[in-house]
Amino acid sequence: MNAQTMTDIAAPLAALRLLAADFPALPAAHVEVSTIFPERLSLSFHDDFAAFEAWRSALGILPDTVTYDEQSGGRTRVLTTSADYAGAHLRLIGYTTHPDHIGGAP
Repeated sequence: MNAQTMTDIAAPLAALRLLAADFPALPAAHVEVSTIFPERLSLSFHDDFAAFEAWRSALGILPDTVTYDEQSGGRTRVLTTSADYAGAHLRLIGYTTHPDHIGGAP
């Protein structure tokens, strides 16, 4: 088995650096870079579809590429989209609680 090095995840790390430099005023995200998917940079936003939308818009990702799903028995709404950015595969993921389930409602 070959041990992976930082070089193997250089593309998403470089993309993250560019995003931080080019969009410093956009909302901070949960950032994920993994050796399992070494070309992927994931930015996720929890309880904040507005942050997801701000990033989608700033990156010029078309609205019709966004998919909607629900998980946890409909309690959580999920938006996802992806695009290539600066040599990395960028994924944006937004999560929020479904309004019908806020405050413990069934």
